[in-house]
Amino acid sequence: MKKLLSVLLASAVVMGALTGCGGDKKDDKKAAGDTIKVGVFLPLTGDNAAGGELELRGIKLANKLHPEVNGKKIQLIVADNKSDKAEAASVAARLIEKDKVCTILGSYGSSLSMAAGNIVKDAKVPAIGTSCTNPQVTANNDYYFRACFIDPFQGTVMANYAYKQGAKKIAIVQEVSNDYSVGLAKFFVEAFQKLTNDKNCIIDVANYQTGDKDFTAVLTNLKAKNPDAVFAPGNFTESALLVKQARQLGIKAPFMGGDTWETQEFIDVGGKDVEGCVLSTAFDREKASTEEAKKFLKAYTDEYKGEPSALSALGYDSYLIAVDAIKRAGTTDSQKIRDAIAATKDLEAVTGKTTLDKNGDAIKAAVIKVVKDGKFKYLDFVDVK
Repeated sequence: MKKLLSVLLASAVVMGALTGCGGDKKDDKKAAGDTIKVGVFLPLTGDNAAGGELELRGIKLANKLHPEVNGKKIQLIVADNKSDKAEAASVAARLIEKDKVCTILGSYGSSLSMAAGNIVKDAKVPAIGTSCTNPQVTANNDYYFRACFIDPFQGTVMANYAYKQGAKKIAIVQEVSNDYSVGLAKFFVEAFQKLTNDKNCIIDVANYQTGDKDFTAVLTNLKAKNPDAVFAPGNFTESALLVKQARQLGIKAPFMGGDTWETQEFIDVGGKDVEGCVLSTAFDREKASTEEAKKFLKAYTDEYKGEPSALSALGYDSYLIAVDAIKRAGTTDSQKIRDAIAATKDLEAVTGKTTLDKNGDAIKAAVIKVVKDGKFKYLDFVDVK
């Protein structure tokens, strides 16, 4: 009798659980119908985590200020690509296949974005890059777009700056395992050679690997060349260590870099040695001309109690591009959203009015900043010519 009661009780528990699961699925399906899923893939751990976290701040802030579109709530599905190319491809696939997102935002890091390129292209799910500036991110890919300017422009901006400062002989130090660093260095060299009309103006090109911490050999050789300036685009940690060790060796030439430098970690690692370093970036409070930029600045200060970097602004803008496209498409169909993203024109964003060109790249200005008194300070503004 006891055995029979036990069987009946166990059956009742199982049936109750099955009934509960069925109810949950029905509720989940109903909830899904009222929700639009937007994927976010960024490096939240690993070498690029600081940049990824800054961009995630901007995306989350945009979602807080613009939580709905077409009467439906926007749900962010955030995934960590761990600063790893293989993981980036895997994460992008998971967001599409498992989470069923209609579009993807990210990533910080051109190499990480490029790793996911074929995934979004084959699945026909559009992606909007945040700060991935290498031209190859969107090249031959109708499903990858970006909120940021690209390296041919950024490289030219910094080459013009160096030339106007009177530099004639430049040394290049590049993170050879980083597509962003190699690409940006290439465009800088091409622009500077054109400005000087001198193929020999680049007196040294030195390489290092991501994760390197000792730059003695590279810098000893560089010191002997005595350059007027050094262009060294790369990840914030390695770049800060490079500059720090250069100063310890007595190298006084000014160092210049790109938008990846604009993280607190660059200043924390480099300390007083990175004072005077100059970089190109996409946003500064002094050039916050749109109403959306004003909203962003107030909301960021309220939320994070600090000054926003361009990375947060670009994360915010990538979200705005996606929401604007979903609104115009009037659907969550990824193909129609893709077509709407491609047609983005004069969208009022934080980093200025944004139009995407035929390659899916944003046409926008650059800001030049300098590290002064332990902070990134506005130096100049370079509009698109």
